[in-house]
Amino acid sequence: MDAPSPWIEQAVLHDGAEARTVAGIWFGTDSVMKIRRPKGYRHPSLDQSLTKRRLFAEARILLHLSNTGLPVPNLLDFDEKNSTLVMTRMSGIPLFDVLRNSKDERRVTSLMNSCGGLIRKLHSLGISHGDLTTHNLLCDDFDTIQLIDFGLGRLSPEIEALGQDLQVLSECLSASHPSHNDAMKFVLNGYSKGEEKGPSINDVISRFQDIQGRVRYHG
Repeated sequence: MDAPSPWIEQAVLHDGAEARTVAGIWFGTDSVMKIRRPKGYRHPSLDQSLTKRRLFAEARILLHLSNTGLPVPNLLDFDEKNSTLVMTRMSGIPLFDVLRNSKDERRVTSLMNSCGGLIRKLHSLGISHGDLTTHNLLCDDFDTIQLIDFGLGRLSPEIEALGQDLQVLSECLSASHPSHNDAMKFVLNGYSKGEEKGPSINDVISRFQDIQGRVRYHG
């Protein structure tokens, strides 16, 4: 007789091009399983290599952050064969929804400052996120900002990747949350007040501004 599965699936949270994210219970803990998908348009050996590399990179980042106190998921299981990660489920809701529904500018200002501070903490630990959108930033009942989905993250990134994190968030705020037109200013304010540890705060912000200039020039 087969042993019972430690995983009880509940609901699909996101069905994206790169991965499927499913809510469930893992050994009694509210969890999320991320299942990386094969890509039919890539050669199978290349696809397998890329999937494996990204899976390992995300697992390493989560392990690296596990004792830092940052509000990120804890890694519970890693299955290379089935290309899955199981992580604790965070309690927050996407910042995307908060910003879309909130008209309290004082609260929004505070949240964006908090985002900047959290991003700086991540960067000071030598990690870039790679996909900093308001869907991957969560907000809990206490207005604590949380970070999820490190599938495109990097350990020991170059300064360009850190500046690109800020650029991705800036573009997201402009496109998805135009009513909060000062939001990025408060993100940078929070970022600039972070620990001067690791890559220089001024260097990262300067690189972000360089990237912005390049985007405008080529856009």
